[in-house]
Amino acid sequence: MNPATSRLDRAFASTRSVLAQVRPSHLGEPTPCASWDVRAVVNHVISSAYWATASIGVGRESGDVDFASGDFAASYDECARIALAAFGAEGVLEAMVRLPFGEFSGAELLGMAATDQFTHGWDLARAIGLPTDLDPELAGELFAMTQKTVSEAYRGPDGAAPFGPELPAPAAAGPADRLAAFLGRAV
Repeated sequence: MNPATSRLDRAFASTRSVLAQVRPSHLGEPTPCASWDVRAVVNHVISSAYWATASIGVGRESGDVDFASGDFAASYDECARIALAAFGAEGVLEAMVRLPFGEFSGAELLGMAATDQFTHGWDLARAIGLPTDLDPELAGELFAMTQKTVSEAYRGPDGAAPFGPELPAPAAAGPADRLAAFLGRAV
């Protein structure tokens, strides 16, 4: 494992373990993202990995593909492989990337991609009734990072902003649940 991409690799692995348990009968189920069902989250985790790699100049975005209608686990494995190779390339993490919502280093974009992948894995786990205590060490790292980087400017109503308002987490909540609540999910 490349140390520079270890968080992203672990986020992909965590979400992949959940994705492996998603069945076609789950695709219409609601998720903690009120405007997305399981199908939409599956499509998002794959297309957002392609978007991140395209943002750093590797490959292209996936376009409007319904990955959930095919072998979405294989599609996920492929997008993870491409993203990890792209973010592991020399100079990528130091390069500046212009996104629609600001300019960021490749390392910051990698952190965003890891948080996105991990959190949507949590969404899928919650939606299909699996435990949500995913990779507690990684969840703690991502939670600490997002507390520093997710400002009120990125919060708003579901579908209108990247993150909802911070919600309370139960006192006994694990790191993944605390991260999810911080990013606007009801835990």
